[in-house]
Amino acid sequence: MQTARIGFVTISDRASNGIYEDKGGPAMQQWIGDVLTNPWQAVVRLIPDEQLLIEQTLIELADTEHCDLILTTGGTGPALRDVTPEATAAVCDKIMDGFGEQMRAVSLKVVPTAILSRQIAGIRGKSLIINLPGKPTAIADCLNGVFAAVPYCIDLIGGARLETNVEKIAAFRPKGA
Repeated sequence: MQTARIGFVTISDRASNGIYEDKGGPAMQQWIGDVLTNPWQAVVRLIPDEQLLIEQTLIELADTEHCDLILTTGGTGPALRDVTPEATAAVCDKIMDGFGEQMRAVSLKVVPTAILSRQIAGIRGKSLIINLPGKPTAIADCLNGVFAAVPYCIDLIGGARLETNVEKIAAFRPKGA
């Protein structure tokens, strides 16, 4: 089985400057480690909220590092420095609206301010990019809400096959896929 490559990008001015510890990146990696049963390799980045740098990082992870899945955390709110969705949209070939809709729907069950979240998902080449919120518990809520569709999406774009621990998340694939 091919080893999946997964990019983890924390987007935070303060964490990238060492002002506080990055908790989002490790939370994403822990969640993936708990769910995937196939071999995978992490490609980790910690960068500030700068749109051009976010775009360059996503391009590098998709085009050079050949990540099948790229998860970002941070920069999805309404603050002036929150530009992750804009950077993601700028580098994607296709926007997958259902991911953002579902992540907000799941989050609204937990907190009313989920309507302020602007996370999106999209495809660049053979990479699926998903923007996640910055809070570790919100990361888990969102991934729990959308990940069942992720393995089949990656199949459809030609990425590595992802297998999940069905006790955690049952990946959905049509019969015969």
